[in-house]
Amino acid sequence: MANIGFISLGCAKNQVDCERMMYRVQEAGHTVKEDIVGSDVVVINTCGFIDSAKSEAIDYILQTAQLKAEGLVGKILVTGCLSQRYQGDITKEMPEVDGILGTGSYTEIVPAIEALLEDKAVSDFGSIDAPEQETGRIVTTPEHYAFIKIAEGCDNRCAYCIIPKLRGKYRSRQLDDILYEARLLADSGVKELMVVAQDTSRYGTDFPEHKRLLPELLRRLCEIEGLHWIRVHYVYPDEIDDELIEVMASEPKIVKYLDIPIQHCNSKILKRMNRRGDGDFLRQLLAKLRVKIPGLVIRTSLITGLPGEGEEEFKELCDFLRETKMERVGAFAFSPEEGTPAAEMEHVDAETAQKRAEIVEMLQSEIMDEWSASMIGKTLEVLVDGYDEEAEQFYGRTYADSPDIDGRVWIASDEPVQEGEFVMVTIDGCREGDLSGYVVEER
Repeated sequence: MANIGFISLGCAKNQVDCERMMYRVQEAGHTVKEDIVGSDVVVINTCGFIDSAKSEAIDYILQTAQLKAEGLVGKILVTGCLSQRYQGDITKEMPEVDGILGTGSYTEIVPAIEALLEDKAVSDFGSIDAPEQETGRIVTTPEHYAFIKIAEGCDNRCAYCIIPKLRGKYRSRQLDDILYEARLLADSGVKELMVVAQDTSRYGTDFPEHKRLLPELLRRLCEIEGLHWIRVHYVYPDEIDDELIEVMASEPKIVKYLDIPIQHCNSKILKRMNRRGDGDFLRQLLAKLRVKIPGLVIRTSLITGLPGEGEEEFKELCDFLRETKMERVGAFAFSPEEGTPAAEMEHVDAETAQKRAEIVEMLQSEIMDEWSASMIGKTLEVLVDGYDEEAEQFYGRTYADSPDIDGRVWIASDEPVQEGEFVMVTIDGCREGDLSGYVVEER
């Protein structure tokens, strides 16, 4: 039996894939190490979505290769989106890599590792359209929160996005399998469950009934004892219907937080990018959500420099931000990904796209500061995430904050608080996207 180390890069969905591989490896009798040093095989589960993600993955591969050269690790196995995207190039360009698995071959992780241990070559690329195979996980998030992936793949075919070619068509997991996994997570101490997929809003539409099942799934998740917060990510705007809004508004366990990737607001650009709905539709949808779900916090992602974006279109995007005042916004410069229609379209240079992304970030910082200031004096429920040794203070999150991508609440308390505990905090300050406050008696 061997020692196996894992490095997971990219999104939460990738993290779940890695956790499933870790479970398979452990079930086969191997040891899953927390530290890669001393590993007989290091598995690097990569992201290959945009240039920055590709660069990060390559850096990690090269750093691990240096450890290999120093005799601190054994074989290197690269999995995930980067290997799927550059199947013939990785081992050619980086001979330190001993094996590669595509995104359709996660289930072959154990045979791949055992082949590498016997000094055999590994290059396996199974069907990216195959149904998801159910398996356990070794959860790598803190005990009190976890992600649950409800589907794989994507059918949206946005002009700028390579994901369908890396992850295949949309495949929903069976509802009973998701609920079973959610109960196991709740029984293990998970209090916050984050629902993820490439597109959560289309859950169930690939089944024979072609029915949107996300509202039903959310209702059923709310029935699970032990779960206190349920957070929904990656809900596409054109699939948000009245039933989903009603569930979001009425179920107390579902935090009033929606991650809605809109990418842009200009109607012409949205059409060129094969996005459904136009700017007016987005404005009406956001206004409707504000009315129907009081206190809703909206997270989105925007891309600057998309094909068709001139100064006028960029000004429209900035005006849209000022008008809608979405609380959480991530801005990214357009990355022309080879193999996508958008890469062949005329667009501004990378420097201009990056400058525009920085302008959006500055504008959004003002909007965030305004929202944070509006929280001062309010008493909010906060989930304690941990203790910062340098700051000598506990920190946590409100309903408005998803872990690792949003802000924190710095917690002052006369009595000790514990990681994973919910406390009521009266907010008395804000700085650079973070809130601060003190614990009140009510728990």
